Amino acid sequence: MSLKEQVYSVLVVSAADSFNSALTAMLPESKYDPVYTVSGVSAAKRAAAEREFDFVLINSPLPDDTGTRFAIDICTSKDSAVLLFVRNEIHDEIYNKVAEHGVFTLPKPTSKPTMIQALRWMAATRERLRKSVSKTLSIEEKMVEIRLVNRAKLLLISEKQMNEPDAHHYIQKFAMDKCISRREAAEKIIDSFS
Repeated sequence: MSLKEQVYSVLVVSAADSFNSALTAMLPESKYDPVYTVSGVSAAKRAAAEREFDFVLINSPLPDDTGTRFAIDICTSKDSAVLLFVRNEIHDEIYNKVAEHGVFTLPKPTSKPTMIQALRWMAATRERLRKSVSKTLSIEEKMVEIRLVNRAKLLLISEKQMNEPDAHHYIQKFAMDKCISRREAAEKIIDSFS
């Protein structure tokens, strides 16, 4: 799916109605859906526990917290792109605390073109995270396959008195003859000895 077709889920954490209205106007439903708005960190934690969000936008400070720790926690525990809006006079200080964790920051007030550019950066980051997760899953699946094949080889060696190269060849031939993957072949071999 191209970046133009991608639709992003958004969590807005802000207690300021004017900010929420201005931000919502910049988030067309065709590109950002659903958009959840909560007014504090406690509600944001509950929302993040219930579902994954592509983007988390935090308007600091909030009634129950600054939102800085929440921004860091989301960036380190979820695959979300996080943008923290902070007062201009403390922007550099907050940036130095959160940037190493992957949190984007913008000083307030922010212009519409800057906000649009920030949303584009967040989209690029989210896509990079999505690919990274996909790659990790692919590696994990490969490791599972290797473990299963090795287990099947050990069973063939111990139960059928094959040597390692013969057991390896047997699994590959079994997979080719049955038109199945090596993983499926290993699973069938393991099941046959159970």
